[in-house]
Amino acid sequence: MPNLTAPARETPAPEPLVGLPNIPSHTAILPDEVASQPLEVDEIQGNILGGFNKDFQTFLFLEITDATNFQQWLASQLPYVATTAEVIAFNRLFKSIRHRRGHESIAVRSTWMNIAFTFQALSALEDVVPGLLDTDFKDQAFVEGLAERSHRLGDAPGSPDGWFVGGERAQPLVIVQIASDTREDLATEVNRIEDSIYAGHVADGKCLGSGARITFKQNGANLPGNLSGHEHFGFLDGISQPGIRGLLSSDPRDVLTLRQNPAKRDQPSQNGQPGTPAQGKPGQDLLWSGEFVFGYPKQNSQPNADWDGPNPIPGPIAEAGPTWAKNGSFLVFRRLRQDVGGFHAFLKTTATNNNVLNPTTGSAPALVGSRLVGRWASGAPVLREPDQDNSTLGNDDCANNNFEFGGATANIPAPPSDPFSCTDEFAPPSPGDTAGQVCPFSAHIRKVYPRDDTPLQTGGYGAVAGATPPGCPANATLNEPDTQTHRLLRRGIPYGDISASTPTSPVDDNVDRGLLFFAYQTSIERQFEFVTRCWANNPDFKEPGAGVDPIIGQVNNADGTRTRHFQTVIPDANGTPQSVALTTEKDWVLPTGGGYFFSPSLSALRMLSGQV
Repeated sequence: MPNLTAPARETPAPEPLVGLPNIPSHTAILPDEVASQPLEVDEIQGNILGGFNKDFQTFLFLEITDATNFQQWLASQLPYVATTAEVIAFNRLFKSIRHRRGHESIAVRSTWMNIAFTFQALSALEDVVPGLLDTDFKDQAFVEGLAERSHRLGDAPGSPDGWFVGGERAQPLVIVQIASDTREDLATEVNRIEDSIYAGHVADGKCLGSGARITFKQNGANLPGNLSGHEHFGFLDGISQPGIRGLLSSDPRDVLTLRQNPAKRDQPSQNGQPGTPAQGKPGQDLLWSGEFVFGYPKQNSQPNADWDGPNPIPGPIAEAGPTWAKNGSFLVFRRLRQDVGGFHAFLKTTATNNNVLNPTTGSAPALVGSRLVGRWASGAPVLREPDQDNSTLGNDDCANNNFEFGGATANIPAPPSDPFSCTDEFAPPSPGDTAGQVCPFSAHIRKVYPRDDTPLQTGGYGAVAGATPPGCPANATLNEPDTQTHRLLRRGIPYGDISASTPTSPVDDNVDRGLLFFAYQTSIERQFEFVTRCWANNPDFKEPGAGVDPIIGQVNNADGTRTRHFQTVIPDANGTPQSVALTTEKDWVLPTGGGYFFSPSLSALRMLSGQV
């Protein structure tokens, strides 16, 4: 059962269920967006733009063994595939009830299913779907597959041969994603799907095999109690998701992502001052939907003097290659094992070795962890709360993401008339941190999403010779409009039992636990692989010698070791930031499976199943 005592985190009120209010939070004003083609939400699978957001999930990995039988099995499953329209409608109702009651609720519940294919799985269907791949997919990473390219991501020697799933390079894998509000409802749907695979199905009065076998089954679940929404290291996860530009209908008030930051609603430039591109919640920049779904405009990577921040003028239409790929999306999956005890032990040792004092609330190891992640465990960003954790700030979605690195971000006053608008008047100020003295350049949230960061002109810690991965741009080109073209829609969930380990009392129990990382995008090369290779694993990003991302960064050194180096900043006894060089020989996050998949539209699924 879900945690019924957990407080509702969405602030302010969720979207209305009836009618479209004529108020700023619900209205698109950017001319290009008002005139844009509405999103075909009945065609787009539900986890892409809607997000399942379920506490309990199971993932079945299927190998196609007989294309003809599999095609007919797929046809039998199509009525169960959830659409974005369905998921959005449910999420609005669920949030409305939760908001009114003030805590989690099972007054309404649902179970969702989506499906996606590796390139090898699509290739296996060519004989039964003539012309399926006559037009090539443009994304070479998808065509080659994750197993073939894992070395580019810095994966450890022996990967992917030792993975739990996805290690066989030519295997035609299909992933079935099932998500539900309760374990019982999840089990019912998983059993239905498994029975259909094992027992086959009836077509034209004949009992046929499914044409597939289950090669791996993975369960995931939201962590219990106060750790709800957190990952196993203990940090609140998934805070800085992008918002999405686009309309659900031709009505300009029917936006996919509400514009809840009253200070940023596409106000145009005036009196010589640049305009302010819209955000969803404060800090949630709106990106064109073509960054995540094919057939729609992509984000414009070029700076525009008329706008301060991301360029809101639409870029070209996202095209996968085959025309039938419209309304589909690439799905990256990584099974990431987390060494919780090892990570916590490192925090404690680092705090001891550097004489780190306990903050007013919390512990010295927790303070070290905040500098490695860029947030405290509650989700509170160190830029707004550098000295101690602040759960009120961390739990408030109107405040916990409202900051920039390049300069101060003003607090938002309470709006007088729009109940859906945000305020963060209660929160500490956000002064910015161009020098990396509060949120280090190596901090996880700064590595994987540098926001408005630009390169310093004064050098750094000393470049690591030959460390920058080939094909990655020079730091001098870093700018916010381009940064926004490397974003991901993350849909991950933890797996494995909760750990007894804490930063002050590390426990190494050698239990397999971690994160099931899922992310949607329209270019695996430009989005997931770029972020991994050019940012997280690059010791010279964003400043020379800053080091790799301490949480997910990976290196394969010339001497065969996996030793990682990074610079962090820890306050001394007087609160003065001190630069500290840290080294670890351990990976705290280790890939143990994965794959590159394509999540087709409902029309494309009908084509694949022979119904078109």
